[in-house]
Amino acid sequence: MVQRARIRLLSTSVQSLTKICDDLSDISENAGIRMRGPIPFPTRRVILPVRKSPCGNGTQTWEHYEMKIHKRLIDLDADEQAMHQLMRLNVPNDIRIEVELS
Repeated sequence: MVQRARIRLLSTSVQSLTKICDDLSDISENAGIRMRGPIPFPTRRVILPVRKSPCGNGTQTWEHYEMKIHKRLIDLDADEQAMHQLMRLNVPNDIRIEVELS
């Protein structure tokens, strides 16, 4: 039975997320293993309302800050050579990677 790796990627930057997905597809092509994905998930929007007035007096005016979290899912066959290259991949600080073997 072939062991599979499920890779979840989370980031606030779409460009860096796309670059890592392209790097993973290059690794799978070079190793000759089957890859499924990247499957995009719905973007999560985190909205934070903050009062404009620092002291709390005056009119109640609010500023709304928003952060978007983008998610991708990649399934690939867990070949030893490919997993070694995956662990050596240079990942920026704004990307969170979860690798699950099954």
